[in-house]
Amino acid sequence: MKFSTSLLRQCWFLAGPTAVGKSELALHLAAHLNAEILSLDSMAIFRGMDIGTAKPDSRQQQMVPHHLIDLIQPDDEFSTAQYLQAAMACCDELLSRGKTPLFVGGTGLYLRALLRGVFEGPPADWKFRTQLSEQAARHGTGWLHRQLQEIDPVSAARLHPNDERRLIRSLEIAHLTGQPASTLQQEIPLPVEERTEHVYWLHPPRDWLADRIDRRVDQMFELGFEQEVRTLLKSAHPPGRTARQALGYRELIEWIEAGPQDAEFRGLEPVTEQIKTHTRQFAKRQETWFRNLEECREVAIDGTETPEELCGRILNLNSTPTD
Repeated sequence: MKFSTSLLRQCWFLAGPTAVGKSELALHLAAHLNAEILSLDSMAIFRGMDIGTAKPDSRQQQMVPHHLIDLIQPDDEFSTAQYLQAAMACCDELLSRGKTPLFVGGTGLYLRALLRGVFEGPPADWKFRTQLSEQAARHGTGWLHRQLQEIDPVSAARLHPNDERRLIRSLEIAHLTGQPASTLQQEIPLPVEERTEHVYWLHPPRDWLADRIDRRVDQMFELGFEQEVRTLLKSAHPPGRTARQALGYRELIEWIEAGPQDAEFRGLEPVTEQIKTHTRQFAKRQETWFRNLEECREVAIDGTETPEELCGRILNLNSTPTD
Protein backbone atom coordinates (compact mmCIF):
# COMPACT_ATOMS: atom_id res chain seq x y z
CA MET A 1 0.00 0.00 0.00
CA LYS A 2 1.40 3.39 -0.95
CA PHE A 3 0.52 6.93 -1.98
CA SER A 4 0.28 7.52 -5.71
CA THR A 5 3.09 9.68 -7.10
CA SER A 6 0.65 12.45 -8.03
CA LEU A 7 -0.83 12.53 -4.52
CA LEU A 8 2.55 12.41 -2.79
CA ARG A 9 3.92 15.32 -4.81
CA GLN A 10 1.10 17.57 -3.60
CA CYS A 11 1.92 16.99 0.09
CA TRP A 12 4.35 18.79 2.40
CA PHE A 13 6.13 17.20 5.36
CA LEU A 14 7.66 18.81 8.44
CA ALA A 15 9.44 16.39 10.80
CA GLY A 16 11.89 16.65 13.65
CA PRO A 17 12.62 15.42 17.16
CA THR A 18 10.22 15.99 20.01
CA ALA A 19 10.10 19.51 21.53
CA VAL A 20 11.98 21.10 18.62
CA GLY A 21 9.17 23.55 17.82
CA LYS A 22 7.37 21.89 14.90
CA SER A 23 3.85 22.84 15.99
CA GLU A 24 4.28 26.63 15.96
CA LEU A 25 6.33 26.55 12.77
CA ALA A 26 3.63 24.44 11.11
CA LEU A 27 1.02 27.13 11.78
CA HIS A 28 3.06 29.66 9.82
CA LEU A 29 3.76 27.22 7.00
CA ALA A 30 0.07 26.34 6.78
CA ALA A 31 -0.86 30.01 6.42
CA HIS A 32 1.57 30.44 3.50
CA LEU A 33 0.63 27.17 1.81
CA ASN A 34 -3.16 27.34 2.27
CA ALA A 35 -2.69 24.07 4.13
CA GLU A 36 -4.35 22.01 6.82
CA ILE A 37 -2.23 19.94 9.19
CA LEU A 38 -2.16 16.14 9.38
CA SER A 39 -0.60 14.67 12.51
CA LEU A 40 2.48 12.52 12.01
CA ASP A 41 2.39 11.15 15.56
CA SER A 42 1.64 7.52 16.38
CA MET A 43 0.36 8.33 19.88
CA ALA A 44 -1.75 11.42 19.10
CA ILE A 45 -4.25 9.04 17.50
CA PHE A 46 -5.44 8.02 20.99
CA ARG A 47 -8.33 9.96 22.55
CA GLY A 48 -7.72 11.40 25.99
CA MET A 49 -3.94 11.24 25.69
CA ASP A 50 -3.49 14.97 25.25
CA ILE A 51 -0.89 16.43 27.59
CA GLY A 52 1.74 13.73 27.22
CA THR A 53 1.50 13.74 23.41
CA ALA A 54 1.54 17.55 23.18
CA LYS A 55 -1.56 17.59 20.98
CA PRO A 56 -2.43 20.92 19.38
CA ASP A 57 -4.40 23.07 21.80
CA SER A 58 -7.66 24.86 21.05
CA ARG A 59 -5.85 28.01 19.86
CA GLN A 60 -3.76 26.06 17.36
CA GLN A 61 -6.76 24.08 16.10
CA GLN A 62 -8.77 27.27 15.65
CA MET A 63 -5.94 28.81 13.62
CA VAL A 64 -5.49 25.76 11.38
CA PRO A 65 -7.60 22.58 11.23
CA HIS A 66 -5.71 19.47 12.40
CA HIS A 67 -6.41 15.91 11.27
CA LEU A 68 -5.42 12.32 12.19
CA ILE A 69 -5.67 12.96 15.93
CA ASP A 70 -8.13 11.34 18.39
CA LEU A 71 -8.93 8.52 15.96
CA ILE A 72 -9.28 5.62 18.42
CA GLN A 73 -9.73 4.78 22.09
CA PRO A 74 -6.59 4.13 24.20
CA ASP A 75 -7.40 0.40 24.45
CA ASP A 76 -7.56 -0.03 20.66
CA GLU A 77 -4.75 -1.01 18.28
CA PHE A 78 -3.83 0.84 15.09
CA SER A 79 -1.36 -0.34 12.46
CA THR A 80 0.88 1.67 10.19
CA ALA A 81 -1.17 0.42 7.24
CA GLN A 82 -4.34 1.77 8.88
CA TYR A 83 -2.63 5.12 9.41
CA LEU A 84 -1.58 5.20 5.76
CA GLN A 85 -5.12 4.43 4.64
CA ALA A 86 -6.56 7.18 6.86
CA ALA A 87 -3.93 9.63 5.59
CA MET A 88 -4.77 8.88 1.97
CA ALA A 89 -8.47 9.51 2.55
CA CYS A 90 -7.73 12.75 4.41
CA CYS A 91 -5.40 14.01 1.67
CA ASP A 92 -7.99 13.31 -1.01
CA GLU A 93 -10.58 15.27 0.94
CA LEU A 94 -8.26 18.24 1.52
CA LEU A 95 -7.18 18.41 -2.10
CA SER A 96 -10.80 18.31 -3.22
CA ARG A 97 -11.28 21.55 -1.24
CA GLY A 98 -8.18 23.15 -2.71
CA LYS A 99 -6.12 22.72 0.46
CA THR A 100 -2.52 21.54 0.75
CA PRO A 101 -1.89 18.54 3.05
CA LEU A 102 0.89 19.40 5.52
CA PHE A 103 2.10 16.44 7.60
CA VAL A 104 3.71 17.44 10.90
CA GLY A 105 5.24 15.21 13.59
CA GLY A 106 8.06 13.00 14.72
CA THR A 107 7.09 9.38 14.04
CA GLY A 108 9.74 8.19 11.61
CA LEU A 109 7.93 4.93 10.86
CA TYR A 110 4.86 6.83 9.68
CA LEU A 111 6.97 9.23 7.62
CA ARG A 112 8.75 6.38 5.85
CA ALA A 113 5.42 4.68 5.14
CA LEU A 114 4.04 7.87 3.60
CA LEU A 115 7.10 8.36 1.41
CA ARG A 116 7.70 4.73 0.40
CA GLY A 117 4.58 2.73 1.14
CA VAL A 118 4.20 -0.05 3.69
CA PHE A 119 4.64 -3.81 3.66
CA GLU A 120 1.44 -5.22 5.12
CA GLY A 121 2.75 -8.74 5.69
CA PRO A 122 0.87 -11.99 6.28
CA PRO A 123 -2.40 -12.13 8.28
CA ALA A 124 -2.10 -12.30 12.05
CA ASP A 125 -1.54 -15.66 13.73
CA TRP A 126 -3.31 -14.96 17.01
CA LYS A 127 -2.37 -18.29 18.57
CA PHE A 128 1.32 -17.58 17.95
CA ARG A 129 0.97 -14.03 19.26
CA THR A 130 -0.69 -15.27 22.45
CA GLN A 131 2.09 -17.80 22.99
CA LEU A 132 4.73 -15.08 22.62
CA SER A 133 2.88 -12.75 24.99
CA GLU A 134 2.64 -15.48 27.63
CA GLN A 135 6.33 -16.34 27.27
CA ALA A 136 7.27 -12.67 27.47
CA ALA A 137 5.28 -12.33 30.70
CA ARG A 138 7.13 -15.31 32.19
CA HIS A 139 10.63 -14.34 31.07
CA GLY A 140 10.37 -10.59 31.73
CA THR A 141 11.39 -7.40 29.98
CA GLY A 142 13.89 -7.87 27.19
CA TRP A 143 13.06 -11.48 26.34
CA LEU A 144 11.18 -10.68 23.13
CA HIS A 145 13.95 -8.33 22.05
CA ARG A 146 16.58 -11.03 22.61
CA GLN A 147 14.57 -13.53 20.56
CA LEU A 148 14.33 -11.05 17.70
CA GLN A 149 18.04 -10.25 17.86
CA GLU A 150 18.81 -13.90 17.12
CA ILE A 151 16.73 -14.11 13.93
CA ASP A 152 16.44 -10.50 12.73
CA PRO A 153 19.11 -8.21 14.25
CA VAL A 154 18.24 -5.40 11.82
CA SER A 155 14.65 -5.16 13.08
CA ALA A 156 15.81 -5.61 16.69
CA ALA A 157 18.19 -2.66 16.33
CA ARG A 158 15.41 -0.26 15.37
CA LEU A 159 12.80 -1.44 17.90
CA HIS A 160 12.71 -0.49 21.57
CA PRO A 161 12.96 -3.50 23.94
CA ASN A 162 9.61 -2.47 25.48
CA ASP A 163 7.77 -2.20 22.14
CA GLU A 164 6.03 -5.54 22.63
CA ARG A 165 3.51 -5.15 19.82
CA ARG A 166 6.08 -4.52 17.07
CA LEU A 167 8.52 -7.09 18.47
CA ILE A 168 5.81 -9.75 18.35
CA ARG A 169 4.81 -8.72 14.83
CA SER A 170 8.42 -9.01 13.61
CA LEU A 171 8.77 -12.45 15.19
CA GLU A 172 5.41 -13.45 13.72
CA ILE A 173 6.44 -12.41 10.19
CA ALA A 174 9.64 -14.45 10.44
CA HIS A 175 7.65 -17.42 11.81
CA LEU A 176 5.04 -17.31 9.02
CA THR A 177 7.27 -16.47 6.05
CA GLY A 178 10.64 -17.97 7.01
CA GLN A 179 12.28 -14.62 6.24
CA PRO A 180 13.28 -11.73 8.54
CA ALA A 181 10.81 -8.87 8.59
CA SER A 182 13.65 -6.45 7.80
CA THR A 183 14.26 -8.26 4.49
CA LEU A 184 10.59 -8.17 3.49
CA GLN A 185 10.10 -4.59 4.67
CA GLN A 186 12.84 -3.06 2.53
CA GLU A 187 10.71 -0.30 1.14
CA ILE A 188 12.97 1.59 -1.23
CA PRO A 189 12.77 5.28 -2.12
CA LEU A 190 10.89 6.34 -5.20
CA PRO A 191 13.00 7.49 -8.13
CA VAL A 192 14.13 11.08 -7.60
CA GLU A 193 11.88 12.41 -10.35
CA GLU A 194 8.81 10.90 -8.65
CA ARG A 195 9.42 12.14 -5.10
CA THR A 196 7.84 15.11 -3.42
CA GLU A 197 10.32 17.96 -3.02
CA HIS A 198 8.77 19.13 0.22
CA VAL A 199 10.13 16.90 3.02
CA TYR A 200 12.00 18.79 5.74
CA TRP A 201 13.30 17.89 9.18
CA LEU A 202 14.55 20.27 11.86
CA HIS A 203 17.99 19.47 13.29
CA PRO A 204 18.77 21.46 16.45
CA PRO A 205 21.85 21.58 18.70
CA ARG A 206 21.73 18.71 21.18
CA ASP A 207 22.17 20.80 24.35
CA TRP A 208 19.49 23.25 23.26
CA LEU A 209 17.04 20.41 22.58
CA ALA A 210 17.84 18.70 25.89
CA ASP A 211 16.92 21.89 27.73
CA ARG A 212 13.70 22.22 25.72
CA ILE A 213 12.79 18.61 26.55
CA ASP A 214 13.40 19.14 30.27
CA ARG A 215 11.23 22.24 30.31
CA ARG A 216 8.48 20.54 28.33
CA VAL A 217 8.32 17.60 30.76
CA ASP A 218 8.11 20.03 33.71
CA GLN A 219 5.31 21.88 31.92
CA MET A 220 3.43 18.63 31.27
CA PHE A 221 3.22 17.98 35.00
CA GLU A 222 2.22 21.60 35.66
CA LEU A 223 -0.64 21.14 33.19
CA GLY A 224 -1.91 18.05 35.04
CA PHE A 225 -0.20 15.12 33.31
CA GLU A 226 -0.41 12.93 36.42
CA GLN A 227 -4.14 13.49 36.72
CA GLU A 228 -4.65 12.82 33.02
CA VAL A 229 -3.00 9.42 33.36
CA ARG A 230 -4.89 8.54 36.54
CA THR A 231 -8.16 9.44 34.80
CA LEU A 232 -7.26 7.29 31.81
CA LEU A 233 -6.48 4.29 34.01
CA LYS A 234 -9.92 4.55 35.64
CA SER A 235 -11.81 5.16 32.38
CA ALA A 236 -13.96 2.77 30.37
CA HIS A 237 -11.10 2.56 27.87
CA PRO A 238 -7.85 2.41 29.87
CA PRO A 239 -4.61 2.40 27.88
CA GLY A 240 -4.04 -0.88 26.08
CA ARG A 241 -0.78 -2.54 25.13
CA THR A 242 0.29 0.08 22.56
CA ALA A 243 -0.94 3.18 24.36
CA ARG A 244 0.84 2.11 27.55
CA GLN A 245 4.14 2.22 25.65
CA ALA A 246 3.79 5.93 24.84
CA LEU A 247 6.71 7.95 26.10
CA GLY A 248 5.88 9.51 29.45
CA TYR A 249 2.74 7.45 29.89
CA ARG A 250 4.72 4.22 30.29
CA GLU A 251 6.89 5.66 33.06
CA LEU A 252 4.03 7.37 34.86
CA ILE A 253 1.75 4.32 34.69
CA GLU A 254 4.52 2.18 36.19
CA TRP A 255 5.01 4.79 38.92
CA ILE A 256 1.29 4.92 39.72
CA GLU A 257 0.87 1.15 39.70
CA ALA A 258 3.95 0.66 41.91
CA GLY A 259 2.11 2.53 44.65
CA PRO A 260 3.42 4.64 47.52
CA GLN A 261 4.78 1.60 49.32
CA ASP A 262 7.65 1.38 46.83
CA ALA A 263 10.37 3.60 48.29
CA GLU A 264 12.02 4.02 44.91
CA PHE A 265 8.98 5.84 43.57
CA ARG A 266 8.09 8.14 46.45
CA GLY A 267 7.48 11.62 45.10
CA LEU A 268 7.25 12.71 41.47
CA GLU A 269 10.89 13.72 41.03
CA PRO A 270 12.27 10.24 40.17
CA VAL A 271 9.64 9.57 37.50
CA THR A 272 9.98 13.09 36.12
CA GLU A 273 13.73 12.64 35.69
CA GLN A 274 13.17 9.22 34.16
CA ILE A 275 10.81 10.69 31.55
CA LYS A 276 13.31 13.45 30.74
CA THR A 277 16.11 10.93 30.24
CA HIS A 278 14.02 8.62 28.09
CA THR A 279 12.75 11.55 26.01
CA ARG A 280 16.29 12.76 25.29
CA GLN A 281 17.20 9.22 24.21
CA PHE A 282 14.09 9.05 22.04
CA ALA A 283 14.98 12.33 20.35
CA LYS A 284 18.33 10.86 19.28
CA ARG A 285 16.58 7.88 17.74
CA GLN A 286 14.19 10.19 15.90
CA GLU A 287 17.10 12.09 14.38
CA THR A 288 18.58 8.81 13.17
CA TRP A 289 15.31 8.00 11.39
CA PHE A 290 15.22 11.32 9.56
CA ARG A 291 18.91 11.30 8.72
CA ASN A 292 18.56 7.85 7.15
CA LEU A 293 15.61 8.83 4.96
CA GLU A 294 17.28 10.23 1.87
CA GLU A 295 14.05 11.97 0.86
CA CYS A 296 14.38 14.31 3.88
CA ARG A 297 16.07 17.68 3.57
CA GLU A 298 17.83 18.67 6.80
CA VAL A 299 17.13 22.16 8.14
CA ALA A 300 19.84 22.91 10.70
CA ILE A 301 18.71 25.39 13.36
CA ASP A 302 20.55 27.01 16.26
CA GLY A 303 17.51 27.66 18.45
CA THR A 304 17.46 31.44 18.11
CA GLU A 305 15.17 31.54 15.08
CA THR A 306 11.54 32.57 15.37
CA PRO A 307 8.85 30.41 13.74
CA GLU A 308 8.37 33.17 11.16
CA GLU A 309 12.07 33.11 10.26
CA LEU A 310 12.15 29.34 9.95
CA CYS A 311 9.05 29.44 7.79
CA GLY A 312 10.79 31.84 5.43
CA ARG A 313 13.89 29.66 5.30
CA ILE A 314 11.91 26.56 4.36
CA LEU A 315 9.94 28.39 1.71
CA ASN A 316 13.22 29.67 0.27
CA LEU A 317 14.66 26.15 0.31
CA ASN A 318 11.71 25.11 -1.77
CA SER A 319 12.84 27.50 -4.49
CA THR A 320 16.48 26.41 -4.23
CA PRO A 321 17.56 23.46 -6.39
CA THR A 322 18.83 20.41 -4.50
CA ASP A 323 22.26 18.94 -5.17
